[in-house]
Amino acid sequence: MSSNVLRGVSASKGIVIAKAFVQENLTDSPDSGSRDVVLEQEISRFLNAIERSLEDLDRIHDKTKKELGEEKAQIFEAHMLILKDPEFMNAVKEKIDSESVNAEAALDQVSDEYVSLFKSMDNEYMQERAADIRDIQKRLKAHLLGVSLQEYSELKEPVIIVAHDLTPSDTAQLDKKYVKGFATDAGGTTSHTAILARAMEIPAVVGLVNVTENVKNGDIVIVDGLDGEVIINPSDEDITRYEEKRNEYLREQATLKKFVNSTTETVDGRKVEIAANIGMPDDLPKALQNGAEGVGLFRSEFLYLNRNDLPDEDEQFLAYKKVVEAMEGKPVIIRTLDIGGDKELPYLNLPRELNPFLGYRAIRYCLDQQEVFKTQLRAILRASNYGSVKIMYPMISTVTEVRQANELLNDVKEELLQKEIPFDHEVEVGIMIETPASAVTADILIKEVDFFSIGTNDLIQYTMAADRMNDKVSYLYQPYHPAILRLIKMVIDAAHQEGKWVGMCGEMAGDITVVPILLGLGLDEFSMNASSILPVRQLISKINYEKMNKLALEALMLESQDKIVEFIKKESET
Repeated sequence: MSSNVLRGVSASKGIVIAKAFVQENLTDSPDSGSRDVVLEQEISRFLNAIERSLEDLDRIHDKTKKELGEEKAQIFEAHMLILKDPEFMNAVKEKIDSESVNAEAALDQVSDEYVSLFKSMDNEYMQERAADIRDIQKRLKAHLLGVSLQEYSELKEPVIIVAHDLTPSDTAQLDKKYVKGFATDAGGTTSHTAILARAMEIPAVVGLVNVTENVKNGDIVIVDGLDGEVIINPSDEDITRYEEKRNEYLREQATLKKFVNSTTETVDGRKVEIAANIGMPDDLPKALQNGAEGVGLFRSEFLYLNRNDLPDEDEQFLAYKKVVEAMEGKPVIIRTLDIGGDKELPYLNLPRELNPFLGYRAIRYCLDQQEVFKTQLRAILRASNYGSVKIMYPMISTVTEVRQANELLNDVKEELLQKEIPFDHEVEVGIMIETPASAVTADILIKEVDFFSIGTNDLIQYTMAADRMNDKVSYLYQPYHPAILRLIKMVIDAAHQEGKWVGMCGEMAGDITVVPILLGLGLDEFSMNASSILPVRQLISKINYEKMNKLALEALMLESQDKIVEFIKKESET
């Protein structure tokens, strides 16, 4: 193993070897505060920088829309909204005026305050929005200082970008012909940058902490997006080894392509469905390319994020209709609004909560704000006229919540009938099982709905009473713990007793380690990120269901996650 190895988080799969191109860190410029201050001039300079930045973003937005689609381009619409936001603009102007500092210093101070606010939030998605503020700060500052931002579109040789953090506008300008990968000190898998990297299929490792301190322009770098590693100035032996690893990965990917158009079936003939989790319509092409048999989770929140007000019925209808038509009759499960609590939307003015994960969110918010909920239900029902749509309520804990939601759904159906607006009168309704309460009372809840989908991400942390984002207790986030597997079996058995089906849309559904056990427990549908579909389908094609059913029941009797993992590995080798 090379001694020059840095370990981070894999943001986009693949392996690449190339020269490093190290990004300048403009936000740390020493110029802040160094100018003789004439307040009116500083405010004028700042407003001018905003205008020029808006021109930049308008150009980047159009380029991104053309190359990556409307949904990815919305990132830059959000940036423009921030630049036009009177609260942000006035905060900088007031800082210039009240503290007699120049525009650069005022911008830095206000940006730092916004970044601190986002990073203090409990939700990972909102924490990652701090990168958007840094992006805006860097652009404004470049115009204030009269310097040019590095334009990656002008690169003329293959490179790996090395940076403290790549902003969304940086990433959107990457030309795959020359930018072969990137490595950053900061960032996470849910950042806009990581999302764009995966969309562009550029290998990336983020969260490396100090890669910019260890890499110089021109250094040879290996980015291993499979294992989340970066190797600096590798030896000839390292290069040979990673080239072999890359070739093996490419061979595996080519083999997996054979399963794109296959049904998902075990050796002894048990068929299950593999669907995709998507966050926006532009995620669909990748899902279809990988042979998704449906959409098992369409997170409708994307319509509500990065904007200043709620989306209206028509906007929602068109987004849902786009996905439903693209699936050409394959099922699309639309999860109703899972927002509130830890997923904060400023324009909703939701109360701050001591424990947002146990707070005012998802179905709890929707049942309280019924007009918001009914607007969404109308849009979903209208879209159901164009394909196979299923509705799914999140965060259910009681049978009363299901009945209240269904009453509102029936009210909306009556409204559409009266207006003679077509919809699927037999649209299926299901719930997410993500609280221990819903899992334990699954036999009661199944009588009210058509299907279950198990949301393991929350089910695990609620069952184990451990926040997966808290490093101190993250060891308790145990997907293979016997308590979790027993709850899953309880849910599957309750549904099958009533002749209904059960899916899973949490991360476990695409986890190669536990898929055989889930299959053995009788899970009917596995919904996952598009990149996991083919490996899971390939695995299931090698499994004997009857044998795995018996092994799964044995696994439930083991005492700990470690024992279960050991058991799975042992059986998979036989």
